[in-house]
Amino acid sequence: MQPIPLTRIFTLLISLIFTLTCTAADIPASDQENLAVEQTFTYRMSAEIPTLDPQLNEDSEGYDVLRDLFEGLLNQDSTGKLAPGVAKEFQSKNNNQTFTFLLRNDARWSNGDPVTAHDFVYAWRRAVDPNTASPYSWYISLATVRNADDIIAGNKPPKELGVKAVDDFTLEVQLDQSLPYFPEMTTYATLFPVHKATVENHGIKWTRPENIVSNGAYVLTEHIPNEYHMRKRNSMYWNNEATVIDTVIGRVINDVNQALTRYFAGEVDYTETPPGQYPNLVKKYPDEATSVPNLCTYYYAINHTESANPGLHDVRVRKALSYAIDRNLLVDQVLKGGQYPAYNFVHRATAGFEMPVIEYSSIPQNELDAKAKDLMIAAGYSPENPLTLKLIYNTSESHKQIATVVSQLWKQKLGVQTELVNYEWKTYLQIRQTQEFDLARAAWCGDYNEASTFLDLMTTASTSNAGRLSNPEVDRLMAESKTLENPQGNYTAVELILADEMALIPIYHYTSVFMLNSQIKGWPYDNVQKNWYSKDLYRIKN
Repeated sequence: MQPIPLTRIFTLLISLIFTLTCTAADIPASDQENLAVEQTFTYRMSAEIPTLDPQLNEDSEGYDVLRDLFEGLLNQDSTGKLAPGVAKEFQSKNNNQTFTFLLRNDARWSNGDPVTAHDFVYAWRRAVDPNTASPYSWYISLATVRNADDIIAGNKPPKELGVKAVDDFTLEVQLDQSLPYFPEMTTYATLFPVHKATVENHGIKWTRPENIVSNGAYVLTEHIPNEYHMRKRNSMYWNNEATVIDTVIGRVINDVNQALTRYFAGEVDYTETPPGQYPNLVKKYPDEATSVPNLCTYYYAINHTESANPGLHDVRVRKALSYAIDRNLLVDQVLKGGQYPAYNFVHRATAGFEMPVIEYSSIPQNELDAKAKDLMIAAGYSPENPLTLKLIYNTSESHKQIATVVSQLWKQKLGVQTELVNYEWKTYLQIRQTQEFDLARAAWCGDYNEASTFLDLMTTASTSNAGRLSNPEVDRLMAESKTLENPQGNYTAVELILADEMALIPIYHYTSVFMLNSQIKGWPYDNVQKNWYSKDLYRIKN
């Protein structure tokens, strides 16, 4: 079942009461009799994550770690549906503008302190406080939590945020607009609680293993930057008795080919596969190689500010660059993992989303190439007077391969000269944030399973809007969509604007293509957001 497709028809008062779904009884009897003595799970991380602070995180691999260390109001189950977290029940009233979460009284921080509604209030205020400088403060704004915009802008104090502790175990959230899917948004790290005393006592060092206090199923025990993170079961976690995996290790292995080698050497249990290798791997290892839809879109962000090459301010140039990319070539001959050519931004597997008809998606590639050449000539560029561009990407063999192929296509078809520059992840984020590029490899993975998680990214207010697009009509349509029972018309209109302006260059819709040790069970193959929780995994004997 797709997660929360019915939230758009929630009206008036709705109460959802969850029962525990992650108990030892969920393990089949045959596996319970065959559990490995050593319950470990080791996985490959492509880069060192910039932060373990939930309110500062903007990284998908960081989110993988944070889901283990911290627990929000709600979790997701193996299919992406909402499951209980710190909240055991929630209610919606006032046409989905007021949400009340009833918290369990047995949730504990790793130091034994109770997890209370006050911890959520503190964390959410911290996220919107300009002094925190959270790159994800806009997420609270997207959630339409009352006064978030004014607080982020510095016009109101954080204490005016529409969240309050009615008592220690009751959290009330007031929204500025009706937002039926708000509960689904609470599964993301920005809305996780943090331990106030720890944050304030240790400052920027609060996330170090010797300092951190967390409330998730695991605690951070070791962290060697650029090498690994180690986390162990949190004995204070409310559902610790149902947790099976004792130790989780995330190993930083930048090169995906090396990661595959180390997978076969038994050093990691999980790794993504190198581009192009999935067809052979699935033939040889059908129980280990997997390709499933993944709610992410790969694209090239276009710098719309004055720091970019002036040629990119011409929509004809932007369209020419997009038209000249042979997406079928990339997915069928380079990636080979079941990815889908992308001509729009929202992933095709997004719950309840109707794919828009993008005109150039149905035009044969040879005709697109001809259109691209004509557009470039009309814009004043040719092989004799070439456009020169700087394309940045974060270090990855896959990103390098794609950028190399794309730059060759641009040169052959349009005479475009492209400088390819790669940076390590943290540096790449800084470079992208300061607009020191013409084009930037980018990807967006849904923070929740609804189309707005993609399209809100392209609004002026979004700090994750890598190209700094500012289109008043996009802003208006997305703001209006929050008030509509069925916002599909607005979503389609925004997608058509993005395509008409070629505000970004969509390249492909992701699949999650990976190798997973057949001893590891409980993987959420049907969760299109690829949100896995170590607490739901277990290891069987060979």
